[in-house]
Amino acid sequence: MKIISYNVNGIRAALKKGFIDWLKSANPDVLCLQEIKANKEQLDLSLFEDAGYKYNYWYSAQKKGYSGVAILSKVEPDHVEYGTGIESMDFEGRNIRADFGAISVMSMYLPSGTNMERLEFKFGYMNEIQTYLVELQNNKPNLVVCGDYNICHEAIDIHNPKMKGVSGFLPEERQWLTGFVDSGFTDSYRFINPEKQEFSWWSYRANSRANNKGWRLDYAMVSEPLKSKISRALILTEAKHSDHCPIVVELEK
Repeated sequence: MKIISYNVNGIRAALKKGFIDWLKSANPDVLCLQEIKANKEQLDLSLFEDAGYKYNYWYSAQKKGYSGVAILSKVEPDHVEYGTGIESMDFEGRNIRADFGAISVMSMYLPSGTNMERLEFKFGYMNEIQTYLVELQNNKPNLVVCGDYNICHEAIDIHNPKMKGVSGFLPEERQWLTGFVDSGFTDSYRFINPEKQEFSWWSYRANSRANNKGWRLDYAMVSEPLKSKISRALILTEAKHSDHCPIVVELEK
């Protein structure tokens, strides 16, 4: 199973930048999207269906043009779960899960902490989603949680590890991500690439992408029973439809 996760920073904008041609070439079995910034009704779904993704599921934020996640698949999932049932987070459309036989795939968009209010919201979300996912593993042990976590875990994951006091690399955020891994997940990219430094997000400011001054904010976290199934994990840095780029994990059957 080839799974790709991509924060597209607006699916309508990405479509204008050749997203469909890229999708056909990348050819994942399952595609997880974050920050779609659109409602299903605003999209021409035939574009995705013609590319081979007849099964596409969209979970938008209540606020128009904001947040939102989606899952596109070549095969029909057994079940799709929209949100988590946690009211404090679901209104922003940050979680959608599709179950394919024994494997469940979630597209997750963790909040950013752009100001103190949003940072508090982020920490609340982090605590609630971790509890939710620990409990979910009781029923769905083979779980892949893909998405934009808006956190760099280790110094190798950011171009300037001396950055202090910036959300995304706060000690508390990094500690939470360590706890998340310790709760039963493997960072698939770091598992396959223990010493490689690559990034998945670059600021639009100061020519950051051209200078590769980036952050690795996007992860495909794989639950413990699937760890031995990880065959490949990579970052597709050449894809340029967004300020993020796609990440890939491949699991053996």
